[in-house]
Amino acid sequence: MSTPTALHPSVVLDRLTFTWPDGSIALHGVSGAFGSGRTGLVGRNGAGKSTLLRLMAGELEATSGVITASGEVAYLPQQLTLDVDRRVAELLGVSAALDAVRAISAGDVDPAHFDAVGDDWDIEARAEASLAEAGLAPEFLDRRVGELSGGEAVLVAIAGIRLRRAPITLLDEPTNNLDRDARTTLAAMVQAWKGTLIVVSHDLSLLELMDDTAELYAQTLSVFGGPYSQWRAWLDAEQDAARQAEVTAAQAFRKEKRQRIEAEVKLAHRTRTAKKAEIEKRVPKIVAHGRKMAAEVSAGKLRTEVGAKEDAARSVLDEAGRRVRSDASMKIELPDPHVSRSRRIATIGDHERAWVIQGPERVALIGRNGAGKTTLLERLVAAGVHDSGETTPARPQEREGSGSEAEVLSSVRPALHAEAHTDLIGYLPQRVDGLDERRSVFENIADAAPHVPEKELRNRLARFLIRGATAERPVAALSGGERFRVALAKLLLADPAPHLVVLDEPTNNLDLDTVDQLVEALRAYRGAVLIVSHDDAFLRRLDLDLTLEIDAEGALQEVSLEA
Repeated sequence: MSTPTALHPSVVLDRLTFTWPDGSIALHGVSGAFGSGRTGLVGRNGAGKSTLLRLMAGELEATSGVITASGEVAYLPQQLTLDVDRRVAELLGVSAALDAVRAISAGDVDPAHFDAVGDDWDIEARAEASLAEAGLAPEFLDRRVGELSGGEAVLVAIAGIRLRRAPITLLDEPTNNLDRDARTTLAAMVQAWKGTLIVVSHDLSLLELMDDTAELYAQTLSVFGGPYSQWRAWLDAEQDAARQAEVTAAQAFRKEKRQRIEAEVKLAHRTRTAKKAEIEKRVPKIVAHGRKMAAEVSAGKLRTEVGAKEDAARSVLDEAGRRVRSDASMKIELPDPHVSRSRRIATIGDHERAWVIQGPERVALIGRNGAGKTTLLERLVAAGVHDSGETTPARPQEREGSGSEAEVLSSVRPALHAEAHTDLIGYLPQRVDGLDERRSVFENIADAAPHVPEKELRNRLARFLIRGATAERPVAALSGGERFRVALAKLLLADPAPHLVVLDEPTNNLDLDTVDQLVEALRAYRGAVLIVSHDDAFLRRLDLDLTLEIDAEGALQEVSLEA
């Protein structure tokens, strides 16, 4: 493993343990250190990454163990709770000093204003510079938070942390609400970051900007000197070597075990021969007794020798096995919806053109936040059945829209329109809110597949890592990643299977290994897929048939994703 770049730790964890009130253990005996540069913190859902950030930020108190930080810690949670009536200046954390400077400039010499300002006489200029860094104009400083998009609010909150110059900053999944432009802005902020920055993220592009990569795995924190791609290459190579070492150790163990068995057979044969000779009195009794004693000593030594070799080989095998990760991965196997390539599934378009999603096509819908992507998905899902059955393949002009068709669409439909040609649509919204919070996981899933026998349904759920007691827990008690798996299982295990799967930002709550599983499942799916995502790296892996972008004017255009 490469050595982390930072020489002096900013945050040190010493045997950190945290237990939730219900007795479940989130972290146990975790020790390690984060350096003074940029560190990406990765790990599977449920590993305890967000809990660790909250402990370092002081939002939670450790059950045992010690956290030592070299300075003030600023924290951006995964779910940013905002008062929409607050001013943007408050979100930046500068409202008190800003208002005091403005009051003094207007002639108010109240001593309280001078106390509020302190040394921050340039606070307005610095605040406006921070807004510019977040891609917003200076006049936003006095606007309400409610006037910002979710992505803009996240960027302003991060800019506020930078403005306060906290020496240690923790960001939990900061790109979840950001569109492409905002992600570019965040990347520039991260690259210019001074001080310690620890980022929990599944965003590969963001993780590539890190100096170090830390992994929380099996209650162990390890830090690698390099960005995610280098760490991943190291881990894959290490696991390949570990698996080969396990194979070699298993072969050596089998050899020693075989030799022990052969030795036991030889000893048994000698014992039978000696007993036969004694019975037949072929040698004097005293000689036979002497031979017997010598044979027993020799047998004892042999057993000790071959037993020690077998035990040593078993120990090596056990150690090699511990190096090999045997993590349970979600095995997503989508049902076959039996959609032919000639079947029309849906039509989406604007006032000029229309595109037909046909057969098992994979289509991406992209565009900046607020462009109307989610609205278009919801319109499609609510559209109902407009026709059904087999059709002839769509001609190019039908897919693109032209002539009188475009004129009709412009006159009778809104700027963006969507039509469904099937009622078998599975929809997973960005906010996973289609689950009954009070009912169990299994009850929620069973509602979507009422004709599937319970045993078979539980077997299918196990592929989503939902088994045993987890299946009986109420949805309200699940983590974000667990909720997503349940919602995804409900969608994909539905009976009958959906002809069209519609996903809105599906990677927001997934760890990187589960994203890999989702990619493979969607690529193998024999129905249609329509997906909204700002994660270009994820979309490029899906072998898309079509990518549509909602542009600044609200029109649709066919684009290609740059590598």
